[in-house]
Amino acid sequence: MFLRVIPFLIVLVLCNSCDRLNWFDSSKIEPLDTIVNFSVVDMSPSFKACDSIIDKARKSFCFRNTIHQKISKELSEHSFTIKGTISEVVFVELLISAQGVISLEKVESSEKIKKELPALLELLQKSVAKLPAVKSAIKQGIPVTTKYRLPIKIQLKE
Repeated sequence: MFLRVIPFLIVLVLCNSCDRLNWFDSSKIEPLDTIVNFSVVDMSPSFKACDSIIDKARKSFCFRNTIHQKISKELSEHSFTIKGTISEVVFVELLISAQGVISLEKVESSEKIKKELPALLELLQKSVAKLPAVKSAIKQGIPVTTKYRLPIKIQLKE
């Protein structure tokens, strides 16, 4: 009889001590904050010229400004012949991989631009290929792929 009581007492003591250690107290369970906003990165992609900038907004501006300058410089080195004038905005979508490789994903332009400047797509592809090395964007300490949509104003006169 005494041997039957000892295991019962041990289990009773263990259950009582677990309750005191709050192992089974559901009021102590804290929810994990696992909501991740994938549309915003912690650190935007960066060219070497922008690495020294600490402010997130200024660093992103430096990155976008550098892309605009490099692509504009490449486009301005070519001469175009058109009939009439063109003053339109072309949207260029760039994909920056987690490895820091920039690629031209899509170009949105009007039919007039496509008709008058058929070589524009090829020139944009070459311009993007000539962009300097990039450090990829960072999200929670991990390099991630990002997409940028850049407006480029095309102004040409006959």
